[in-house]
Amino acid sequence: QVNLVESGGGLVQAGGSLRLSCAASGIFVHINSLGWYRQTPGKQLELVANLLNGGRTEYADSVKGRSTISGDHHKNTVYLPMNSLKREEPDRYYCSAVVDRLKYWGQGTQVTVSS
Repeated sequence: QVNLVESGGGLVQAGGSLRLSCAASGIFVHINSLGWYRQTPGKQLELVANLLNGGRTEYADSVKGRSTISGDHHKNTVYLPMNSLKREEPDRYYCSAVVDRLKYWGQGTQVTVSS
């Protein structure tokens, strides 16, 4: 079993920043990917940013240039600074991981952007 512990959500003013973190714990051999998704108003999950095996990264077009995902291999943790946040962006974020080729999800964290 793999647990994903999310932190860093909260309230921020439009144009502001915060940093999301996600730590994977449990008994496993290999983390294939670790990253963040968010839930759209239509309830779909869209990729925000992903850190893949070997250091490769994936980003949604909407966050390219204002967020850079990074990882701490020893802590099995990824960090995602979210900069220049906009009110119209989705507010529910989920950590997601592929560990030993199985997909896992965190409980979710709220990011509320105020005017």
